[in-house]
Amino acid sequence: MFVYLVRRLFQLIPTFIGATMLMFLISQLVPGDFFKAKELEPNVRPETIQRMRAEFGLDKPVYVQYVTWMKNLAVGNLGQSFVSNQPVWDRIAKPMRNSMYLAMLSIVMLWAVAIPAGVYSAVRQYSVGDQVVSTLSYVGLAIPNFFFAQVLILGLFLLRTLTKDWFGYNQLIFPVAGMTSSASLTMSPWGQFWDIMWHMLIPSFVVATSGMAGFTRVLRAQMVEYLGSDFIRTARAKGVSKTKVTYKHALRPAIIPFVAGIGGLLPNLVGGAGLVEVVMSWPGITPTFLTALSSQDIYVVLGLLVVTTILLMLGNVLSDILLAAVDPRIRYS
Repeated sequence: MFVYLVRRLFQLIPTFIGATMLMFLISQLVPGDFFKAKELEPNVRPETIQRMRAEFGLDKPVYVQYVTWMKNLAVGNLGQSFVSNQPVWDRIAKPMRNSMYLAMLSIVMLWAVAIPAGVYSAVRQYSVGDQVVSTLSYVGLAIPNFFFAQVLILGLFLLRTLTKDWFGYNQLIFPVAGMTSSASLTMSPWGQFWDIMWHMLIPSFVVATSGMAGFTRVLRAQMVEYLGSDFIRTARAKGVSKTKVTYKHALRPAIIPFVAGIGGLLPNLVGGAGLVEVVMSWPGITPTFLTALSSQDIYVVLGLLVVTTILLMLGNVLSDILLAAVDPRIRYS
């Protein structure tokens, strides 16, 4: 396995170089740059702009800029932000951490709901419960995340109106914006942790819904196919219990497509949180990315793309390892 891992990691190098080259080239195709807007400011002298361009290396040819950027990248330096004049990593580390919190909780919700729902729906095919799960899955697939977030926010405010009229309780049951409460700084570390978790519940649920719906439908189809297979009928004929047949003999091969998709799951969830972060004022990657794009803070944009690319590549390696663990037909050799 060690040899396999080393070989896979070495295979990532040309992929990473190709991806960075492409994203750097595309970033250079955008007309103008951050300092172009500065030229319109009457209190900024042209000599100052020229000097700043030289400091950031923007006066050099594109290939020289790319080589310099890659050299810095090799030692963990993502560049310097034009806007905040701080290292890019310092600029994106906190938003990335916030988005990762959201993505990790969404993954837990997704698997905790999609697998039991898919198994239930397959085992009780065409029952009322199966129809309910199928209907909810189609609704989950049809509603965009950002719209669902707005619907939930509206629902929570309507619920607050009802609880105020009926019980005199004038608070939202769940927070709908931000990452912490106003009293967060006075809380203990444990209290701050639960405060963040409390604020994460609604946005994480919204991010996970479309994935839940899709996974449930795919797992149901896989399970129905395997439950009708010859080896399942043979297991039943030998007197294997229904639980063992369902969860050991049918679920294990049915879950293989999910394991294969883990590679893109984390970057997709981080990216899928995008508009939800904007709607629910979550200080994650997307607001930072949009701000960097609008101000042409190009090294911040490239830094976020590089980290997302690394997540995708490492996720694919993890998928390969997990596939070999769940599928006996796959060997590391």
